[in-house]
Amino acid sequence: MLALSRKKNEAIVINNNIEITILEIKGEQVKIGISAPKEVPVYRKEVYVQIQEANKEAVNADGLAALKNLLG
Repeated sequence: MLALSRKKNEAIVINNNIEITILEIKGEQVKIGISAPKEVPVYRKEVYVQIQEANKEAVNADGLAALKNLLG
């Protein structure tokens, strides 16, 4: 993991097309802004984990039934 120090209104750039800017710092909370192309999905990690878990459940439930149907 790369750890960087940034102050308010400072930014970092990832892969030439994603910019993360520190918007506000209040106590232990940091507000960031993310500029990325529309085709790049951006999620909070807890939301991303929920999506991944839902996808795995869907594949396990639907995929197993579909596989059984294909195999007869």
